[in-house]
Amino acid sequence: MLITSNTSKEIVLDIKDHVGAHGALIAVAEHTELDIPALVDDLNEIGVTFMGGIFPKVIHNNQVIEKGIVINTLQNLEKICLIKELSSTNYTIPKFEFQDGSYSIITYVDGLTSNISHYMSKLYENYGMQTNYFGGGAGSLSLQQKPCVFTNEGFFEDAAVYSIVKMSSHIGVKHGWSKVDGPYIVTKADGDVIQEINWQNPFEIYKTVVEKHSNKKFSDDNFFDIAKGYPFGIVKNDGECIVRDPLMTNEKGEIICIAELEDNALVDILNGDNNSLIKAAEQAAQESLLHASKPRKAIIIDCISRVLFLETDFDKELRSITGTLKEKYPHISISGALTLGEISSYGEGFLEFYNKTVVIGLFE
Repeated sequence: MLITSNTSKEIVLDIKDHVGAHGALIAVAEHTELDIPALVDDLNEIGVTFMGGIFPKVIHNNQVIEKGIVINTLQNLEKICLIKELSSTNYTIPKFEFQDGSYSIITYVDGLTSNISHYMSKLYENYGMQTNYFGGGAGSLSLQQKPCVFTNEGFFEDAAVYSIVKMSSHIGVKHGWSKVDGPYIVTKADGDVIQEINWQNPFEIYKTVVEKHSNKKFSDDNFFDIAKGYPFGIVKNDGECIVRDPLMTNEKGEIICIAELEDNALVDILNGDNNSLIKAAEQAAQESLLHASKPRKAIIIDCISRVLFLETDFDKELRSITGTLKEKYPHISISGALTLGEISSYGEGFLEFYNKTVVIGLFE
């Protein structure tokens, strides 16, 4: 459901009418004129259990929404958990006893905090392959860190929220980027900062490859304009690489990415074009359909940097997804968010934090 009101009292009544006695999954476009703490108080007052996040934009059917709120029902909700101070890594993941049946975990995380990979590892360490995982990075396109996830407990930054639902899910993940050069060894990294590649200055290596391939020259103020088409891909033996988005360089020539890389990671330098990205989005939708039987809703988690890359062609990407889903399930509910990083379990069930990737979940 899409809500366009910015009056908290009206919004909470709409949410209550939509979810009834179930939980609410809330995605808010960042330019929505809404007092989140007031919304939290009003939802608590009428007894709605909820989790939510603030995202650069949200998705409703074929529309990208600049101002608005998307609501999904968390049916068969078992629990919602809030994890604070992710950057400190000083927290524990609550235990949970899985029963017979299929489970899914839906999580929103502050996409601009550090140690997100540690959070992913802790989730998987505690819950393993007993559940599917799905979600995205919340936050502002300004890349200024501020509160961006919320539950009945309040509105937080440097935090993650997740729900455990007794509901089967089917996930498709694709990115559409392909190798230009590599692999290289990230010989030194500090969180999201690549400090050395092959024991050398990382920007010098990156610049040589990208300028040759793109026929463009880096200047003092155009790094992201070029780099948005040349992400890194962390090489994986069991499937598609995990994309890391280079965001900027610092005065040392180190490359700052969205999300962490580990020392000694093998990375390729990637490139794609509008057609390859749009085709990958369609393939992600097709993959999500492979084992679905009676999905009630589809949630799209798509990276905001794909919008920045595709520009006006992003409409084609979104329509390729919704058209593929609607062709098989004409009445399926479709919504989602444009995120700062994408989260899913895929393939053998391992949990990953992606950049520049499309993740589509069908929930039954």
